[in-house]
Amino acid sequence: MPKAKGKSRRHKYSYNLNRKRLYRSARRRAAPRIACSHIRHAWDPHKSVAQNLAEMGLAEDPNKAVPIPKKLLVSGMEVEGDGQQLGKKIVRKPYVVNEMELEASLPEKKSNTLSRDLIDYVRYMIQNHGENYKEMARDEKNYYQDTPKQIKRKINVYKNFYPEEYKNFIASLKPEKMEVQ
Repeated sequence: MPKAKGKSRRHKYSYNLNRKRLYRSARRRAAPRIACSHIRHAWDPHKSVAQNLAEMGLAEDPNKAVPIPKKLLVSGMEVEGDGQQLGKKIVRKPYVVNEMELEASLPEKKSNTLSRDLIDYVRYMIQNHGENYKEMARDEKNYYQDTPKQIKRKINVYKNFYPEEYKNFIASLKPEKMEVQ
């Protein structure tokens, strides 16, 4: 069967093709991505980054905002260099900084959770074997073949994440053991 004619020909580079035109949409300058919602709502897209941050009372460059004082000892006298700001900028949007400070002062919410499978696994092991970790390692429900130390670590993680639930679980186990004997 004969070959297709265009396949065997060498492809030549076209010097006259304007490739910049193809990527023009990707090259457009995008607005900066802002994670903080307070700054995002107060942002003015018609102003520069420096102007926006100055209006909110935020620093564009932290090294310039809080300079390290250079103390020079000249014959026993201390002289500070560049400690004074020449022109103070007017803060037009002070509510942004106030909202950010308020949000930062709130206590952090704990988001420590364990999977339901791990909780069930730990409860099963404690219920059937108590504190005997070697026996837990030989149990048939130990699918991942955890060593006794790994099982002990998982139980300690469960104790630390859910201390009240662990105490209630241990308390509920004691009457069952008394009934068995």
